[in-house]
Amino acid sequence: MSNGNGSNKIMVPNAREAMNKFKMEAANEVGVNLKQGYNGDLTSKQAGSVGGQMVKKMTTARTMSFQRADRTAVGHEVEVRYIAGITV
Repeated sequence: MSNGNGSNKIMVPNAREAMNKFKMEAANEVGVNLKQGYNGDLTSKQAGSVGGQMVKKMTTARTMSFQRADRTAVGHEVEVRYIAGITV
């Protein structure tokens, strides 16, 4: 996945196999044919769609909104929105 000095290097050596499997699953979902090893023949669009699918699956966001009484203006309401990021 990473060649070394970038910020996206795998910190746990045993995770490499799991990340490769995850990458293959994401590629399959978007219809990109990945091979084991070198995939330099992919277009930027294909590679980006695989990475995008991985990010989409890793960082789903949950949002909840509701109305509550405004604490500064009596008789008014404000919308409160909570956004929770979930990383898998």
